[in-house]
Amino acid sequence: MTYVAQGAVTEDIPDQRLEELFSQALAKALEDLGDAGPVLILPPDITRFHSRAGYLTDLAGRELARSGKNPLGAVMPALGTHIAMSRGELGRMFPGTSPDIFVVHDWRKDVVELGRLEAEWIAKVSQETVRYDWPVQVNKLVRDGGFPLILSIGQVVPHEVVGMANHGKNLFVGTGGKEAIDKSHFVGASYGMERMMGRTDTPVRAMFDEGLRRFGKYLPPVLWVLTVVGARSDADAEAAGKSRGSLALRGLYIGFGRDCFEKAAALAREVNVDILDEPIQKAVVYLDPEEFRSTWLGNKGIYRTRMAMADGGELVILAPGLERFGEDPGNDLLIRKHGYRPGKVIQERVRADKELSESLSAAAHLIHGSSEGRFTVRYCPGPGLSREAIEEVGYQWGDLAEGLERYDPKRLSLGWNTLPDGERIFFVPNPALGLWAEQSRFYPPSS
Repeated sequence: MTYVAQGAVTEDIPDQRLEELFSQALAKALEDLGDAGPVLILPPDITRFHSRAGYLTDLAGRELARSGKNPLGAVMPALGTHIAMSRGELGRMFPGTSPDIFVVHDWRKDVVELGRLEAEWIAKVSQETVRYDWPVQVNKLVRDGGFPLILSIGQVVPHEVVGMANHGKNLFVGTGGKEAIDKSHFVGASYGMERMMGRTDTPVRAMFDEGLRRFGKYLPPVLWVLTVVGARSDADAEAAGKSRGSLALRGLYIGFGRDCFEKAAALAREVNVDILDEPIQKAVVYLDPEEFRSTWLGNKGIYRTRMAMADGGELVILAPGLERFGEDPGNDLLIRKHGYRPGKVIQERVRADKELSESLSAAAHLIHGSSEGRFTVRYCPGPGLSREAIEEVGYQWGDLAEGLERYDPKRLSLGWNTLPDGERIFFVPNPALGLWAEQSRFYPPSS
């Protein structure tokens, strides 16, 4: 059942219309559900600040209070392996929701297993790149909290592990446990992220879908609330009376089942995948310090541009908020120990190093963060990480002050820019919002 399916590449859904669509859909879903009881909301964390999920969570709390029989029971950000949000971050992203109603997901301790997908099934769907079983896990509150309805809110956007973010990923990674996250991430890395990103149907997506098909009966009904957000061009921003680099809500999709995700993913591919006619010799990516404090998150600058980078090119990442490598202390240590090395090197270390073999999400991250020697990655960090630390994990170091002076994010436009001295660069102000790929890499001749 799909209640809302509205969106287009040129769509700009204003807040008033967003509120109308969401309120009507939620009321109809609650009516169809018919069961009384508090509702659990699963939004993203601060790393998806621009998803409009914060606004929708606040709106949901208000509408649930009005419903009478289905009040807001709890809000649990789908953290996955990320660090818990601070009270300040909660206030910034969810200003209309009391911080006291939020629950923190602990991916190491708070999970239950619904069942397992067999190793043979995983091997088949991954084209024999791995052979192990996979646990379908969620936070125990999702299964055992007594909620008649779960509201899963989030953004559909290209993603390095699953192809397109959200839907079942919000449950099985966002509220999943260590083994589920480790193994699903390693499937994606082994299969090849460049075969995954921007695609709706991938091996990891098949795992999440199969988990829902087999074991969703053990969970409350899940109402998916999915957004598609895109960056305005300078011309569009000026015409709309918006600031340069502003974002637009291009689509809203709400419903039970997979249909709403398929529609959202189709639009996200049009909105968020930028196919280039030529490779990029030099790219500059800016990481907002409020969102990106680790390379675990900041390496989206690599993931989302790698298919656009020319062989021998240079990727400069301006990262003023960078203070660590991993979101999780254990993963941080593994990144410092092994560094971002080519996939074959990390695969060998997984076989030789017990600690890394037991932390496959970290191993997958190390593979994802390597340019495979094709292009240079130059990180320009703030004071949180030293030059020595950056170089020890396999990246080149750059001076942040010099980088910001030369590549001032406030003066650059998304896409191609020519500097006063003639240097031509491709600028990405927020890598979380899209995927950039040279045509022959996204559509290889054999496809």
